[in-house]
Amino acid sequence: MRNLLWLALAGGLLFSLESMGADGSLKADSKQVSTVEDLYAEVSDANTILATIDSGLLSRYQGKDRAAWQRFYISRRAELGRQLDSLPTAGLSGRDARAVAAMRKQMQGFTGGGALFSPAAKCPDAARRDIPYPQLKSALVACFTEIGNSLSFEGGKINRVSALDLLHETADAARRKAVFLAFVPLWQAINGNNEPDSPYRRMIAGAATEAAKSGSEIDNAARDVGIDTGEVERWLVQMLEAWRESSGDAAIEPWDFRFQGSEADRLLGAYIPRAALQPINQRYYRDLGADLEQLGTLYDLAPRPDKAALAYTEFVTHGRIVHGAWWPTVARVSAPYERGGLFVLNELVHENGHVANITAIRNRPAFVDWPSDLFAEAFADVPAWSTYEPAWQRRYLGHEAPEQLSLRALYSVVVLDVAWSLFELRMFRAPTTDPNALWTDITSRYLHIVPHPEFSWWAMRVQLADLPGYMVNYGLGAVLTAEMRRHIADALGGFDTGDPRWYRWLSEHLLRYGSERDTRELMQDFLGRPVSPQAFLEQIHRLKPLDNGRHRAETARGDGRYRTAAAPERDSS
Repeated sequence: MRNLLWLALAGGLLFSLESMGADGSLKADSKQVSTVEDLYAEVSDANTILATIDSGLLSRYQGKDRAAWQRFYISRRAELGRQLDSLPTAGLSGRDARAVAAMRKQMQGFTGGGALFSPAAKCPDAARRDIPYPQLKSALVACFTEIGNSLSFEGGKINRVSALDLLHETADAARRKAVFLAFVPLWQAINGNNEPDSPYRRMIAGAATEAAKSGSEIDNAARDVGIDTGEVERWLVQMLEAWRESSGDAAIEPWDFRFQGSEADRLLGAYIPRAALQPINQRYYRDLGADLEQLGTLYDLAPRPDKAALAYTEFVTHGRIVHGAWWPTVARVSAPYERGGLFVLNELVHENGHVANITAIRNRPAFVDWPSDLFAEAFADVPAWSTYEPAWQRRYLGHEAPEQLSLRALYSVVVLDVAWSLFELRMFRAPTTDPNALWTDITSRYLHIVPHPEFSWWAMRVQLADLPGYMVNYGLGAVLTAEMRRHIADALGGFDTGDPRWYRWLSEHLLRYGSERDTRELMQDFLGRPVSPQAFLEQIHRLKPLDNGRHRAETARGDGRYRTAAAPERDSS
């Protein structure tokens, strides 16, 4: 399954000289740290292997069942804790000290298994006033599973993903509104009747309290770009202003917004059946020089009742030196795909952008881990945004949508992420703010959406409950995505139709460091300057303003010309 020789040779080309020992392997500066780091690699792998088994993808891995891996994990983790505690607190080289700090931090997040995105609490717990912040978050995430997977619609039940499908594809506006209203029980579970002590408002107050102690995802993202939180807000507003100027000024109902932006999805949906998702995805990455089969990536793309209801990518095992040769990272991609379509294909390409990221890391065990959340989400969209370019569509689908429709389909989704980013930033700053009023102000001001403060329709994304503040990694991440795409095109040429140099060049110049380098430094070195929103703003300005009369009226009314299925909301990490 894995072409280990090719990967070992490729990896050898990527090792930084300062990190190489005489045998070509990545070395710690002291033998004591090296011994602990080897043990850390074993424990880290056992942790992610247990999560892989618990996801339902596998029952065994490398000849061991779950019980064997659990015993191994428990014993080795205990030993790792002892050895980390025995390391000196002074006298280490700067790089060894950073590695030890990274291992201690990552070890705190080890769970010893458990399916990702499967909360322990129950949705009704969210109504209790006596549960602490972590359990309240877990209960809110459970609401997305317990209620979101069983929405009442037209005498039957649909799940959240199917309901979002219908918002993209349903030509009849009255029926779209009925789909929209099917979400009301979920929104009420998350935010009650928008009273000051609703579950969400208590949760965001707790999140703000935690952020005051240790920082928020928004603070982290600001640091990763090298700006302050105030500047993050200014950039987000600039992005939304650019969309406002490029999208006409006619008001649109919230149940029509997704439909209005997804005409390209409907035009191309018939050419992307579910069975074609993986072949198209794999062909594109092969053309970029990243053979996903050779990389050993594991896929779990079919829906299951007990499966996480969103797409995500995670390590199975972490790359490292074994007997003098590089043993590559193995990643897995999980998603509940029931149907195809351009939107879901874009999401799959995004998830495999994560695969390209983590399989390209060539570093010592302490740093073979995810880079910052902001960088990870931004880089995954570097290849994914190509799916909305007509040149990509011609090559990989044999058909194309007009450029303006394709770009509008992409950026209508991106600006929703930007709106959520601004929403969370302002909720963190003033957690007693009325969230319905805030969301109404943002979406009516910048997205031309008719105000409906009676609905908590901002409560569409699991991340708002599971990881408060995380949406900034998608919204602000679009700035980094646009910057990277432009710089790669300047250095190598366009890659919308593939370039076999792409994966190796990016591995060497950007991806090999893993978690060792901070995003600000990494992007500064890559671009040769600080990050700026200008490249993103130029992309938005590729859009021509809508004809406020004919086009907006036709898309809101729905004339039934294109009835192929659109794809669900992107929920990836």
